[in-house]
Amino acid sequence: MQTVEYVKEEEFDSILTPDSGLVVFDFTASWCGPCKMIAPLMDKLAQEYAGRAKVAKIDLDQSKTLAKRLGIRSIPAVMIYKDGNLMETIVGVSPYERFSTALTNLL
Repeated sequence: MQTVEYVKEEEFDSILTPDSGLVVFDFTASWCGPCKMIAPLMDKLAQEYAGRAKVAKIDLDQSKTLAKRLGIRSIPAVMIYKDGNLMETIVGVSPYERFSTALTNLL
C-alpha cells in the first residue's frame, strides 16, 4: 500500500502550478485523532488515483503560516486543487466515497 508523503510548507506553492493537474492536500497534525482516522483513506486515494492525482500531507504544527493563509480552522482539512485552483475543501472525517467522488468529478 502506497503511503502519502509529507510536504513542507515551503513546497506548497511550487507544487501548485497551472499545469499541476489534481493535487490533494491533507492538512493534519500528529496529535489529531480524527486526522489519524482519515490517514488510511488518503493512502487508499493515493493508490487508486496514482498517475492521475498527487496526494500529500502537510503537518499544520510545522506550517502555521500556511494554515493562517489558507484559513484552516479545523482539521482534518482536505483541500483538492486542479491546475493550481482550489476546487473543494472537505473538513472533518468523511467516508472514502466523498473523497473519491470529488476527485472523479474533477478528472
